[in-house]
Amino acid sequence: MFQALPKAIAFEEFLNWKPDGDRYELHDGVIVEMQPVGDHEEINGFLAGEITLEFKRLKLPYIIPKQALVKIPDKESGYSPDVIVINQNNLSAEPMWKKSSTVTEAASVPLVIEVVSTNWKDDYAHKLVDYETFGVPEYWIVDYLALGGRRYIGNPKQPTISVYCLVDGEYQVNLFRGSDRIISPTFPELNLTAEQIFQAGRYRKINYDRNADTPIGPRVTPN
Repeated sequence: MFQALPKAIAFEEFLNWKPDGDRYELHDGVIVEMQPVGDHEEINGFLAGEITLEFKRLKLPYIIPKQALVKIPDKESGYSPDVIVINQNNLSAEPMWKKSSTVTEAASVPLVIEVVSTNWKDDYAHKLVDYETFGVPEYWIVDYLALGGRRYIGNPKQPTISVYCLVDGEYQVNLFRGSDRIISPTFPELNLTAEQIFQAGRYRKINYDRNADTPIGPRVTPN
């Protein structure tokens, strides 16, 4: 969810105004306050955790910052993705990173993930075009409530993960649902299905044998 604040400003003004600890974006000069709900945040946390495990396993120089901005070139826009993977090796070339946690080069951003809320048109339209223009190689849209338009997720609408990959400067998309394993060019060995991601908001319990340290089976309990 989000709330737009009416005053149109430049990106530098936005950085000077932006309070610490709160999540705001700038959309064509308009400040937008991001107000994600619980399920949305649980999916964010799940994805950040799984992807972190994967790049640590591969010993890649990546991090997932809690808050970072992507400055869109030639626009007064800056986005704070739900999950953003940052290549630390390129941060020395980022002039705005030290002071404002802002990246301006595609080489710094292997992957961006947006989890859809009621402002789904931002994710499927404005951000899609802007991330493509910026040059983000891989962009996921996690639409766990099937809010997106039918042109994006099909008819009938159902929970869908859209993975956009940059090919010759343009995004090509693959859609994943249910038990489909997510195919990620950035992390080709990532072993996640769409349903695992959609169910991330549920509390997962592991039953243990009282006489052993190994689990004897998972039980999923909805909230």
